[in-house]
Amino acid sequence: MSFTTGLAVAGVVLATLVLSVLGGMLVTPWVLRAAARRSEAEGEVPLVRDPGPVPPPPGRVVPAAGPGVATGAVTSAPVPPPPPAGPPVPTSVPLVPAAPDPATGATPSDPGGPVGTEAVQTLRGGTWIGILERLAITGCLLAGYPAGVAFVVAIKGLGRYPELREHPVGAERFLIGTLASMIWAAATGLLGAAILGLLR
Repeated sequence: MSFTTGLAVAGVVLATLVLSVLGGMLVTPWVLRAAARRSEAEGEVPLVRDPGPVPPPPGRVVPAAGPGVATGAVTSAPVPPPPPAGPPVPTSVPLVPAAPDPATGATPSDPGGPVGTEAVQTLRGGTWIGILERLAITGCLLAGYPAGVAFVVAIKGLGRYPELREHPVGAERFLIGTLASMIWAAATGLLGAAILGLLR
């Protein structure tokens, strides 16, 4: 390989890596926003934890029925104290659609979704992880080692698993962002590999 060919190969590799990283930084957020708009347009309602039966307010008279109580008799039922303040305790409470606000008819702010605040906070460091992911995928394809992509996917999935298990609302953002980033990195890597094939 001549010096000029080697220089051209190095230029193609560097340009492909830069295109992969910078293009991915534009494509991935665009795909996440498009997915969020699509969810809103289809009328998907954010899911919230089901609080279960709501006790009556303190001091409210509740009809009671049972042995020894005449039908239609009204007695005062004891009301349990409100739960202590503090961080929510993780439970296996089922998720149900959030109820719209009766005054405005709007659903509560979306805690989830691909661009929701909770999803963004749960997946901290996503920008840097995405940059490294795209560099690794593009580099593997340019080096002619496509099996390395499986290692990147495995490392990312295993690294994010604890956060996604604890905060499932971030799973949609993780999946959409990862797929968009990987498709962009693979496309640029394959394009760069094709150009390198022409130079050799």
